[in-house]
Amino acid sequence: QVQLVESGGGLVQAGGSLRLSCLASGSIFSINTMGWYRQAPGKQRELVATITSGGSTNYADSVKGRFTISRDNTKNTVYLQMNSLKPEDTAVYYCNAVRQILLTTNNYWGQGTQVTVSS
Repeated sequence: QVQLVESGGGLVQAGGSLRLSCLASGSIFSINTMGWYRQAPGKQRELVATITSGGSTNYADSVKGRFTISRDNTKNTVYLQMNSLKPEDTAVYYCNAVRQILLTTNNYWGQGTQVTVSS
């Protein structure tokens, strides 16, 4: 099993910045991709950004140029730096880890952290 614990959410004014952190523990070997997803009230969970163990990144169009995902493998932590925040970024942000062992793929999720952007 893999445990993911997010931190860093909060309330910020539009145009402000926040940095989210996600610490992975447990059976973290063979974790390949880690990422952030978000879910706003009444909406489906959506991808925000992902990063592979090799450092390749992928972003949702809505956050490109504003958000940066990074990963410190020595600390088993993934970060999401969020700049120029907008009210539409308000959501619960979830950390995700994908672990693949041979032909088995497992997805793990954190408990989520609330990000609220006021206008």
